[in-house]
Parts: sequence; structure tokens; C-alpha cells
Amino acid sequence: MRLRSAVLPLAFALSFGMSVAPQAHAQSDSDRATARSLGQEGQQALDNKDYATAEDRYRRADKMVHAPTLMLGLARALAAEGKYVEAQESYNRIVREGLPPGGGDAFKRAIEDAKKEVETVAPKVGAVTITIKAAGGADVPDPQVVLDEHPINSASLGVRRAVDPGSHVVRASAAGFKPGELKFTVTEGGSIDEPMMLEQDLTAPAAPAAVPATTPGATANAVSSSDVGTAQPSKARKIAPFIAFGVGGAGLVLGAVTGVLAIGKHSTLSDECKTTCGAGTPQDDLSSYHTLGTLSTVGFIVAGVGAAAGVVLLVTEPQTTPTTGLHVVPTLGLGSLGAAGTF
Repeated sequence: MRLRSAVLPLAFALSFGMSVAPQAHAQSDSDRATARSLGQEGQQALDNKDYATAEDRYRRADKMVHAPTLMLGLARALAAEGKYVEAQESYNRIVREGLPPGGGDAFKRAIEDAKKEVETVAPKVGAVTITIKAAGGADVPDPQVVLDEHPINSASLGVRRAVDPGSHVVRASAAGFKPGELKFTVTEGGSIDEPMMLEQDLTAPAAPAAVPATTPGATANAVSSSDVGTAQPSKARKIAPFIAFGVGGAGLVLGAVTGVLAIGKHSTLSDECKTTCGAGTPQDDLSSYHTLGTLSTVGFIVAGVGAAAGVVLLVTEPQTTPTTGLHVVPTLGLGSLGAAGTF
């Protein structure tokens, strides 16, 4: 590739300040002056075949003030270093962006030179097809691939990928597999297919087993380890004894009130019997007396049942010892009262 070293510095110096892209005008005068100086240093480095320094100076200058002349110098430095992939993209960018508004003759020449020089660089770009396989030829799921210490997009696996000529190293890893490394070399314009085989890692921890489904009955009877020492009686179980006592109390009040009324009615009927007892006794009074007696009896029965139920619910309410996880269940039997504990 022929470098126009005798013409470019003078053209660059004369045109840089007059023909700059609109975004360059947004930079300060100091930035433009610095970029101009960096461009001149880059061209001098190219003339001296110090391509690494030329790349550095042109790259810095273009970041400060983007211009076709600076991009052209960068592309030439990259091509001289054998970095054909980036050089080709830099040339194509110059052509793709075209002449900026107000661009002068130096910019026009830079674009025309880029169109010609990219044709000499493109045939030197190499290619590699990287595939990551497991034993048996199966694809490795979700591999992490690094080419020359740079992570690559998994979408480029299995297809031709542009690379610079020379030696390369690809490393790959995936869950459940041992990491792999592969070295290969690509010639200028050459293309190779490099499959990498990853060996399964038998020492890798197995995936956790799925928790089996349980039936409703088993779920009801099972107590997890996290519940030991923390399980508490339900709210309904706690208030059930008091509801029973309340019902018993209501029955007691009913029995007492209707009992007193029944006694009073009995006294009235006794007085009447002293003179008219027998067929002449009013039927309404007799019916009322029997009704009150029945209600009183029912009230006292309800009172007894409620009181008994409340006592049973109260003494059989489960209790838990938080520090030990001991589950205490009081027991009530004929002539005995105790407690049963389970861990």
C-alpha cells in the first residue's frame, strides 16, 4: 500500500481549520489545535514506520475532532500493523459517512483514497468458524467463549467470523464442562474451521432434585423442620373454649330464670288447688308451668354441656415449647388428666 506521506501533512494542516464537520465546531479551539498537532505527529510516525505510535496519535485526534483525514491516517496505520479487520471497517466508515457539509478538497481526497485502499485490504482479512461441541457431537448449551482475551457474541458461533491473519487463542467454558483452550493460525485471506470439544466435568455438583408433590393428607400431617418450635395453635382453637363457656353461661341463665318462673307458677297452682284443684284448674296455667319447667331443664343441660366442652377444649389445647420444639398435647380421660409430648 502506497502512503501519500509527502502530500497529506501539508493538505491536512491547510484544510483542517477550514473544513471540519459540524460536530467538530462544537469543540473548543484548544481541542482543534490539539487534534491538528496529533494528526501531524501521526503522519510523521507513519513516515518513520512507527505504526503503533501512528495508530495512537490518529485515534486520539479523531476522538477529539472527527474528520475523514484523521480516519484515513488511522486506517493506514492499522493496515500497516496487520490489523486488517479494523482497518477495513475504518475505510468503510469513511466511505459510508461521505463528505461532511462544508468539507474541502482534503476531505474529498481522503474519501477517494479510502475507496481505493479498502480494496487492497479486504482480501487480506482472514476468517474462522468456531464451534463448541460436547462428546458425541452435541452442541454445548450457553458456552462462554473468549477469542484473544475478548469475549465474543455467541451468535457468531458456527458461522464465519472475520479475524486478522496470525496466531489466535480461543477459550470456552460452560456449566457442567471442563474449560477448554484451542490455538490456531490463520493466513492472509485464509479461512479455517475450528471445532472445540469440551469434556464433561463429572466432579461438578449435580443439580438439586425436584421436591416431590405431596397429597393433601400428607401435607396436613407433615411438619417441616423450619416449623419445629414455632408452630402455634390456630386462632379458632384458642377462642373455642370461651365460646363453649359462653354457651354454657347462656344455658345457665335460661335455666335459672325459667326455673324461678316455674317455681312461682307452681306456688300459684298449689294455692288454687286448695279450693278448686282438679278439673276446674285453668289449662293455660298448667301448660305455662310445664313449658317453664321444660325450658329450665333444657337450660341447665345446655349449661352443663357448655361448661364441660369448654373445660375439655381448654385443657386439650396444644402448646409448643419454643426453645426445644416439644409439641405438648394435654390428654383427658376417665379419672385422669395428663399431657403427651412429641418432638
